[in-house]
Amino acid sequence: MFGLDDHIAAFSNGGSLWIVLAVAVLLGLRHATDPDHLAAVTTLVVSGRQRAVRRAGELGLAWGLGHATTLFLFGLPVILLHAFLPERVQQGAETAIGLVIIYLAVRLLRRWQRGELGFHAHPDAHGARTKKAAFSIGLLHGMGGSAGVAVLLLASVQSKALAVVSLVLLAVFTAVSMSLLSSGFGTVLVSAPVREVFGRVVPALGSLSLAFGLWYATAAWNITPYPF
Repeated sequence: MFGLDDHIAAFSNGGSLWIVLAVAVLLGLRHATDPDHLAAVTTLVVSGRQRAVRRAGELGLAWGLGHATTLFLFGLPVILLHAFLPERVQQGAETAIGLVIIYLAVRLLRRWQRGELGFHAHPDAHGARTKKAAFSIGLLHGMGGSAGVAVLLLASVQSKALAVVSLVLLAVFTAVSMSLLSSGFGTVLVSAPVREVFGRVVPALGSLSLAFGLWYATAAWNITPYPF
């Protein structure tokens, strides 16, 4: 995010084993705050029926585990073999991420319009499906460009064994931070101030996520700039 990964990774240059591993942990925790991640998880959390805090954490963890899976699977060849996905494949993945964000935003707005969102609602009987959806979205996000930047930074570590361990930590702590961040969203959603303005918050979040998804998809093809 605006070079923050580079600043964090700079601490590992010439550092000891523990410094490199600590940097990998920090990169994983920081990675969860990328705008595309926040947009996707926000719409997932808000569109889920409440027990908000617990459910938000579960969705965030499912999303993070999916992300961690592809981050590791696609990051390992980069670290060991310096083998990269073709540029068109990466662009296709970024475009798909944008389309997923658009879909989630539109679904959120439609559910709000039909009056299906609210703190009085019963827990969603199809929660397992929602977790699978969150996991699938996380799988797609793991192929995204911002994840690739972090992997490239780890690939610069001279010891391949250390780089692989760091990659595992990066993946794990991305999942952990997504769960914590999503639980935080859930806590905010059930707070008294948000309850009072919930009807106005949801369309604002949906509209912002929709606009972000459109921009993200076009940025993948350099139609619009992507500074993150």
